[in-house]
Amino acid sequence: MNENIEDPYAKKPWVKHYDEGVPADIEIPEMNLYEVLDNTAKEFGKRTAIYFFGNRILYKKFKNISDRLATALVNLGVKKGDVVALLMPNFPQFLFSFYGILRAGAILTTCSVLYTEHELMYQVNDSGAEVIIAHDSQLEKINNIRDMTRLRHVIITNVLDYTLIGTKNPPEITGTIQFLNLVEKTKPNPPQFDTNPKEDVALLQYTGGTTGLPKGAMLTHYNLVSNIHTIYHWVKNETKRGNETVLSNLPLFHIYGMTVCMNSFIYSGSTIALQADLRDQKDFFEIIKKTHPSFLPGVPRMYMRLLERDDFDDYVKDLRSIRICNTGASPMPPEVMKEFEEKTGCKILEGFGMSETSPVTHTNPLNGVRKIGSVGLAIPNTEYKLVDVDDYTKIVPQGEPGELMIKGPQVMKGYWNKPEETAAQLKDGWLLTGDIGQMDEDGYLFIVDRKKDMVNVSGFKVYPRELEDVLFEHEAIENASVIGVPDPKLPGSEFVKAYIVLKDGYSESKELENDIKEFCKKNLAPYKVPKFFEFRKELPETLVGKVLRKDLKEIEARRRGEEV
Repeated sequence: MNENIEDPYAKKPWVKHYDEGVPADIEIPEMNLYEVLDNTAKEFGKRTAIYFFGNRILYKKFKNISDRLATALVNLGVKKGDVVALLMPNFPQFLFSFYGILRAGAILTTCSVLYTEHELMYQVNDSGAEVIIAHDSQLEKINNIRDMTRLRHVIITNVLDYTLIGTKNPPEITGTIQFLNLVEKTKPNPPQFDTNPKEDVALLQYTGGTTGLPKGAMLTHYNLVSNIHTIYHWVKNETKRGNETVLSNLPLFHIYGMTVCMNSFIYSGSTIALQADLRDQKDFFEIIKKTHPSFLPGVPRMYMRLLERDDFDDYVKDLRSIRICNTGASPMPPEVMKEFEEKTGCKILEGFGMSETSPVTHTNPLNGVRKIGSVGLAIPNTEYKLVDVDDYTKIVPQGEPGELMIKGPQVMKGYWNKPEETAAQLKDGWLLTGDIGQMDEDGYLFIVDRKKDMVNVSGFKVYPRELEDVLFEHEAIENASVIGVPDPKLPGSEFVKAYIVLKDGYSESKELENDIKEFCKKNLAPYKVPKFFEFRKELPETLVGKVLRKDLKEIEARRRGEEV
């Protein structure tokens, strides 16, 4: 630490801004994550756990199916510490498999349903998975890579298996095992084994890969349980155990959806209303009409798409049951938050997290001051500090940007089979996040940008997010992303380039480009104003709406004839 600068983080100035009743530290039980389901099934066995296409599945049945699956996996040769992959959309089978795999003593790794064959093969091989549970629409993909992996068993399931229509005795397909048949013929007799919650890995959560090859973050049972408990205590004064419903509109294979939409609500005995097709807004509103959710976790892109509907005001009355919304995964444009709250009456809590932290580390208070543009306060049991981007041992002065470091019970054990990458990110229990942030006088954190995304304009540091927030305020812009492109005359220096998606009713023109540039000049220092603009119909995004700047950089490199 720079001895000339007082450490402003040691005093935890954020704690005094917690809502009344939220403790600075919470005792975290040392337990296996599957015990969360065991305890909830015991307390709320007759309550609806899952709503899916009109079918209501009780917690008692949820546990029974998971126990049957755990028994079946052991019968197939799965041992404690083995890795089982899960490739599934938001179906009930995702939840059954998640807890069944853990109940069998195995380590879980979830795969994105959007993966290409190459991406799926990479994760299956890197994790060492020998069993995969998958939606049958993914079978061709699996079969095409199977001989290049260690997969011994492929368990498949169908979207109709746990709907009101249902399926009985689905035909077995050569080389696979039908999930429904496997569960139905297996009596629940899950194994007994000892767990060391702080050491035993529950989940290999692969990073999004927005900046290079994905790495498997090793999240222990304790990591995940701590995040569940902390989230519960953050909102428990405004919630009632066994009496809430959440609309899970986020992919459960993503760490945000997994913890915030699934595990935390299983802990509180809530009903999880699943949306299978996350982009089907008709289904979204239909589920809301049928289940009257009180919680709606989301991402900025979801809120933006809803507001863009010409008939959104016609649906507002159906949203009145929603009291609390969350947003994360990418920065929330302030004007989007303001408009959505004004129209619906709900509160949106912007927060921050990452795969390596289970994921939540920060969020705004529910009843206290919610600072627009801030990801809020460090949650209980969590510390943070901002350090020099070139020397993590030096604390930066309060109010200045620095790289964010996190310490708490939710911080990962390390990266799977990658000791060098682990050593580069974990420093004496602190996680170097790669995110640039600032702390204000009250301890609220503002994320400036990713360290790797900083643009160097003749020695000046330019943070893309700041520019993107300004661009979002222009009336013609629906979406925007900013990157740096090399200055051919000045090695090491870059120009700022903005990629823009226009709203309906606006067309690309030189006049509009000049208007946007003038708008930027009024709101930004001269060196921050984009030198180049490119209009596109869409931007490359992850399923949770995070723009892939890496893909834009690769496009630019290919245009210059560089290898990527």
